[in-house]
Amino acid sequence: MTWQREIDELAHRRELAHRMGGPERVTRQHAAGKLTVRERIDGLVDRGSFHEIGELAGQAVYEDGKLVGFTPRARLVGLAEIDGRPVVVGGSDFTIRGGSGKGLGQNRSLSEDLASEYRLPRVELYDSGGANVEAISDQGSIYLPNSFSNWAPRIKQMQSAPNVAAVLGPVAGGPAGWAVLSHFSVMVKGTSALFASGPPVVRRALGHDVTKEQLGGSEVHTRVSGTVDNEAESEADAFAQIRRFLSYMPSHVWELPPQVEPRPAPAETEELLSIVPRDRKRPYSMKRLISLLVDGGEFFEIAPHYGAAVITALTRVEGKAFGVLANDPNVYGGAMDASASDKLARFVELCDYFHLPVLYLVDVPGFLIGEQAERAGTLRKGARAIWSWTSMTVPTFTIHIRKCYGMAGAATSNASRLSWRLAWPSGEFGSIPIEGGVDAAYRRQIAAAPDPDAKRRELEESMAKYRNPFLTAEAAGVEEIIDPRETRTHIARWLKLAYRVLPQELGPKPRYGVRP
Repeated sequence: MTWQREIDELAHRRELAHRMGGPERVTRQHAAGKLTVRERIDGLVDRGSFHEIGELAGQAVYEDGKLVGFTPRARLVGLAEIDGRPVVVGGSDFTIRGGSGKGLGQNRSLSEDLASEYRLPRVELYDSGGANVEAISDQGSIYLPNSFSNWAPRIKQMQSAPNVAAVLGPVAGGPAGWAVLSHFSVMVKGTSALFASGPPVVRRALGHDVTKEQLGGSEVHTRVSGTVDNEAESEADAFAQIRRFLSYMPSHVWELPPQVEPRPAPAETEELLSIVPRDRKRPYSMKRLISLLVDGGEFFEIAPHYGAAVITALTRVEGKAFGVLANDPNVYGGAMDASASDKLARFVELCDYFHLPVLYLVDVPGFLIGEQAERAGTLRKGARAIWSWTSMTVPTFTIHIRKCYGMAGAATSNASRLSWRLAWPSGEFGSIPIEGGVDAAYRRQIAAAPDPDAKRRELEESMAKYRNPFLTAEAAGVEEIIDPRETRTHIARWLKLAYRVLPQELGPKPRYGVRP
């Protein structure tokens, strides 16, 4: 007597579960340029490493006690590995009731609980229409939205380990909110959309006729709203970005970021001598500058299209991971607008919480000014950036590449701790740029002069000598002026010191006060 009959039934049920929504719906999913959730997981994790939990959950149909039909739940959860490191992976499948909550089965917070219990990063693959009104007839009643919490387990998990969200199709309702509740998010150009409610509900409620792309496509959320961090060209690109992000992150807050074998920076170090133009009004490529300093010339940029006046990226020098902030002189001359301030604040909080030291390469003429900037709340969001920077407890390092002015300049070093600042010979500093400052301070003299423009130029030229960074160094206003070609050596020395103290600061970090 054996249990072969039950083992055969187990194999049959597994085969039914792997059919997903059936051949017709799987074909439709592929025709839309999208993969099924099982194909997505296979494309994301190390080959053969996925172990599904709850594989047999779903809705079965019986006749005379015999299984005659089975619809698997729309959501998969399991354990896997990415680059040899264990992770929790979950995902909804659009081929099964549009990936909606109907038929999800029990234990809604399994993936969050697994990640919290075993201190593992969690990756969620979203392709779901959200709540399904059809489920009301099955339940026989309406439930209160707070009858069960899908939010608390997610928030708890985010306090212990990295959380990543991939928006891989149209995602609405609760799943849309959960996708935003992540440390890093990515969506696919052309096939992904994210919204509180989709076009049919918007049309019914507001009378607005919009497409999914217009309402919440990648153009909207990675460039305008900043709701999603990165845009991917394909699902494969999205998976590659997730793997890159996690490669810099510790598995949990009680662990240091992973260190890898060092790789040299590009050999063109002489380029650093000329990369900043002598004409202070001319822009240059800050991204190229970063690539000349870091291992292999490679860095992973987060939110490259949103708040583009500031660059936020993860990278390494001598195998040690850190976060880099840098102003981009090609966008508003590097001036910080509301979106850039919002992006900076979120990035430094991410680095601080997961024990990544932060380097700031500074070229900021101040906060963006003007009517539009004021209406966008630049001052409040700028103050939030200063708050977040000053609240950091990880080691920071500041290198002044060119401009550093005004309130935005105050958010470039942490005055509440060791404020270690270096400058290139191209550095210049002050409370306000001389050009605008002369107009404000000498307004009457300029207006009374026979030739106001000539008087203005005269005053500006007389004040320009004070921009000399060596004068600032003489007054001990900056710790050191360096040869640009020595920059990587200084960064490596700082990181070596930083990684000595980081082990003493592991664990969750409390937050005090109310941000501006």
